Amino acid sequence: MKLIDSTRDLFRRDHVFDFMIPGAARDHILDTTHGPILYLDNVTVSFDGFKALNDLSLYVDQGELRCIIGPNGAGKTTMMDVITGKTRPDKGDVYYGQQINLLRLDEPEIARLGIGRKFQKPTVFEHHSVFENLELAMHTNKDVWHTLFARPTGEQRDTIEQVMTDIGLIDYSGQRAGVLSHGQKQWLEIGMLLMQDPLVLLLDEPVAGMTQQEIEHTANLLVSLAGKHSVVVVEHDMAFVRSIARRVTVLHEGRVLAEGSMDDIQNNPNVIEVYLGEQPDAPDHSTESVLRRESYALGR
Repeated sequence: MKLIDSTRDLFRRDHVFDFMIPGAARDHILDTTHGPILYLDNVTVSFDGFKALNDLSLYVDQGELRCIIGPNGAGKTTMMDVITGKTRPDKGDVYYGQQINLLRLDEPEIARLGIGRKFQKPTVFEHHSVFENLELAMHTNKDVWHTLFARPTGEQRDTIEQVMTDIGLIDYSGQRAGVLSHGQKQWLEIGMLLMQDPLVLLLDEPVAGMTQQEIEHTANLLVSLAGKHSVVVVEHDMAFVRSIARRVTVLHEGRVLAEGSMDDIQNNPNVIEVYLGEQPDAPDHSTESVLRRESYALGR
C-alpha cells in the first residue's frame, strides 16, 4: 500500500519536481491556457474564531494589473499570506495556473516558482549600492562560493542595467541604498523582485509615504510591468488606484464584495452601504467621496 500511495503522490496533478523549480523550468509546468494564473476558491482562514477570509474566491489572469481595496480587517494581507504560503487556510483551493496546488508548497518553493511579494516597508541592503542590491537578488546559484567570488556575466550586467532603467535608478547605480529616498527604496525593492523574473508580483501599499512625484513614477512603473507580469496591488490611496486600475476588487469581511472597473466600484450601492452603513441615496454618499474619506482616515 505504501508503494501505491507513493506512486499516486508522485503523479498527482499538482506535484512539482524539485529539479524543475529553478530558473526557466517553471514555465514548463505552469499552464494558464484554460484559466487564470492565480485561482483562489472558497478560501477560509480563521484566527481564534475570527474569519479573516470567509469563502473568498478570487481569480487573476495572466498579465493582469489588479487592484485590491477594502478597509482594515477586510482580509487583504491574509489573502497574500495564503498565496505565498505564509498562512495555511482552513479550507479552499489555491492554484497557480491549472496544475500547481500552492497549498502543497512552502514559501521558498512558491517564490522559486515565480510569485514575488513586496511588503509595505522596503527592505534593501542599505550598505550596498543599487547595482549590488540587484546583483544579490538575481536568480542565480546562491551557494557560498558563488555568492562570495562569482562576478556577473555581461548578460547579467545588461539585465541589471535594464532593471535599473525600468525602475528609474540607472543614474544611482553606485549609490549606497541607505541614502536613497523612501520612494527610491521602494523602487529598488521592486527591482530586486524583478531580478528574480517573477510571473506574479504581489505589492502591499507600494506608494505609502511617497511624494506625489514618486507616486506618479510608481504608477507608470506598475502599468509598464503589467502584461509581462501579473501585478496585484493592495492599496488605500484611491487617487493612485484610479490612476492605474483596470480591474478593482473590493474585499469586505474576508470575501469579495464587488469587482469591476473603478467607475463600477464608485457607483456600486453595496460598496456605498458597507463603507457608510447607510443607504447610498443620501447626500454626498457617492462611493468616490466615501473612498476618499477612507483613504484620509487611514492616514493617506
